[in-house]
Amino acid sequence: MAQKSSEKWKNKLWFNVYPPKLLGDSPIGEIPADDEKNVVGRVMKVSMSWITHKPEHSFMIVALRITDVNGNSAHTDLKFIEQTYSYIHSLVRRHSSVVYTVDDLKDKTGRKFKLKLLAVSATKIKTPKKTAIRKAISAFAHEYAAGKTLDEVTTALLDNSFRGEAVSKVTNIARLSKFELKKLES
Repeated sequence: MAQKSSEKWKNKLWFNVYPPKLLGDSPIGEIPADDEKNVVGRVMKVSMSWITHKPEHSFMIVALRITDVNGNSAHTDLKFIEQTYSYIHSLVRRHSSVVYTVDDLKDKTGRKFKLKLLAVSATKIKTPKKTAIRKAISAFAHEYAAGKTLDEVTTALLDNSFRGEAVSKVTNIARLSKFELKKLES
């Protein structure tokens, strides 16, 4: 005789999900599974503000991939961090220009990741200036990533120290009103 669905749920084990060390050490949720082998590889998406408890991170979504299970603790690795579409859409206004950059980078350990950034100018700018901004931001991102680990780059993106240095590289080209992380994929 087949099991009822309520009996299946009673037999499931619950695993506490922990974020990577760079994001904190308190559990962010629980996940059910029949066996711990079924937990490894799952992806959990949560708001970054749940993890960091900072309101400025409320428009960021973080995806965490479960890499290993010890007892009822599931440990994760960062899959991606991205801004929500509604937030990105709200940044671009009339009489301004937007510059997107997409860079495949390597950190100092050789780990590859993709960094997507967004720069919004204070006024409308022409294509040559957009190209110059894109080149300056990409060159800075390559130089910055080559000297740091992925965890250090992620921390710099979250605490806005990366933003401050990147904006200073393009202020001589055009004034920016916003400079944001669009997506970080590891």
